[in-house]
Amino acid sequence: MTTTTSDSIDALRFPIGRFVVPEKISAADRAKLIEEIAAAPAALRAAVRGMSEARLDTPYRPGGWTIRQLVHHVPDSHLNAYIRMKLAITEDEPTITPYMEDRWAELPDSREVPVETSLRLLETVQERWLAIMRSMTDAQWQRAYTHPEHGRYPLDRQAALYAWHGKHHVAHITRAP
Repeated sequence: MTTTTSDSIDALRFPIGRFVVPEKISAADRAKLIEEIAAAPAALRAAVRGMSEARLDTPYRPGGWTIRQLVHHVPDSHLNAYIRMKLAITEDEPTITPYMEDRWAELPDSREVPVETSLRLLETVQERWLAIMRSMTDAQWQRAYTHPEHGRYPLDRQAALYAWHGKHHVAHITRAP
């Protein structure tokens, strides 16, 4: 079988594979997902440790964001997830506002700010987010928000997505050419 350009681009876009929604998530599964989310800040920090500014400003794949933009994207995304979770816990299936991550990545804070700023931000937001996740009841995990494009989004599915999300972007960096 020959590899097509689109196959190789897809492999660069999804180095650990695309996110697959689990059919069922048990309490044990959730505990594992929480620990995977908890590991993201240290893994991201390790992935960029010792990188030069020039390397940080290099795209991780042709046509992709720079490594710096990826590092800034992770806390942007995890902040949104944290707020969405708080909304879902405190409101009855709120409709959330999506954000245009591609446009956020083009703003000066994603293109120019040192990555250390976002590494610290990720660590601190996750400290609060993890405190919530580790204290949630089974009933709270079944709460959801409504995403205008994806419909009803239960919080246990969100945890699965963000366990994947951190590993996904760390792999972008560690496998970058």
